[in-house]
Amino acid sequence: MEPIIVCLWILAAVCAATWALSLITNEHSWVDRIWSIVPVVYVWVFAGAAGLTDVRLDLLAVLVTLWGARLTFNFARKGGYAPGGEDYRWQVLRGRMSPSAFQLFNLFFIVIYQNVLLLLIALPAWTAYQHRTPLTPLDVILAAVFLAFLTGETIADQQQWRFHQRKNLEIAAGRQPSPRFLQTGLFKYSRHPNFFFEQAQWWVVFLFGCVAAGSLLQWTVIGPLLLTGLFIGSTVFTESISRSRYPEYAEYQARTSPVVPWFPGRGNDARMWSESK
Repeated sequence: MEPIIVCLWILAAVCAATWALSLITNEHSWVDRIWSIVPVVYVWVFAGAAGLTDVRLDLLAVLVTLWGARLTFNFARKGGYAPGGEDYRWQVLRGRMSPSAFQLFNLFFIVIYQNVLLLLIALPAWTAYQHRTPLTPLDVILAAVFLAFLTGETIADQQQWRFHQRKNLEIAAGRQPSPRFLQTGLFKYSRHPNFFFEQAQWWVVFLFGCVAAGSLLQWTVIGPLLLTGLFIGSTVFTESISRSRYPEYAEYQARTSPVVPWFPGRGNDARMWSESK
């Protein structure tokens, strides 16, 4: 059986399973729970179909496995796999929609769209499978860049984890934590550095397929493009919740780049410039 057909069968199975589980448990983070696992499986399907003899595909599979292992670990330590570990954003959104509208949203966006996206971001491995050309120095450079982005995301998540651990201790002791959200480390230069590094890694995966095919003109660009669009929407929604909880978040927004790390602005001056635009 062709590896793309195998992947399509996996896609159908995970769509059915995550939708059924969301109905049975009334939790809607089941796609979140397989987010770091299914793309790894897809890439290994293509590497395995090549008999684990294509160096580029094997390298890509190892890199994506490292991505998946890191993300799985971070998701698990935050309680994502525990009962009741639903993403708070789904809870907020469910409160803003009628039950029937949310169920349609659950089926078509949370389940189908996101699962299709997880296949799309892995499909540069299909391009590499179809163009099994020798490994080049550019592949090595891309691997190094991928690992650099993976390191950046690891650092960002660790800084966030430590901040929330300290914040929880302050709250447990009956004290008001200050600051109430993370603004130091990598978060001084980007409000969402982990989002930046996550997207960047999948753009590198896309480039692996381009190197294999010998052209940047690959339809698989739709994967990282849709992923970027998803993160843009997620960022806007997440920040709307943050502003409602923390009035001072607007000041942080005024001086700090939304996603791409950049030098911080000057707070009030940056906000006044933003409002004048």
